Amino acid sequence: MKPSALDQKGFVLWLTGLSGSGKTTIAEILEGELRNRGLKVERLDGDIVRQGLTQDLGFSKEDRDKNIERVTFVAKLLSRNGVGCICSFISPYQKTRDKVRSETTNFVEIYVDALLDTVIERDVKGLYKKAIAGEIENFTGISDPYEIPLDPDIHIRTDDQTPRESAIIILEHLEDRALIPYPNLY
Repeated sequence: MKPSALDQKGFVLWLTGLSGSGKTTIAEILEGELRNRGLKVERLDGDIVRQGLTQDLGFSKEDRDKNIERVTFVAKLLSRNGVGCICSFISPYQKTRDKVRSETTNFVEIYVDALLDTVIERDVKGLYKKAIAGEIENFTGISDPYEIPLDPDIHIRTDDQTPRESAIIILEHLEDRALIPYPNLY
């Protein structure tokens, strides 16, 4: 039996990848599509969360871990109460992502992957250029590591796909796992 919006299961979509890989763009598409299907969904995005929930934190490893710890708490509450939670965070450390998986309901790790040259090219804020010049410390992918997911549930290549194509792959995964209903085509 296919699920309906009335018996929606909570889940956490965790989009991880370098800055500029396309996490936020894909998350926005997913949010719109899931809302169009009548589902309860919340989107937690790195830039937005840092303006409120974690504005007191910097970019050291300890602060990055604390940032994800706070987001995990919110995602845990939402997902266990039947809400789909779309989280787009660089979240560079495998151990931290594994902890999120263990603490949330129906966790789906999505590696949003693009070549470093591609994300540098997309960088409208010029952050990569500053990091390469040594003007920004602890910049993931340049002066701080990004641990590529060991076994993500979904691996998206945004240098080979459009954001919409990437979102469709994720939606199909959710449908196949019976976490969301198939779209009503009638």
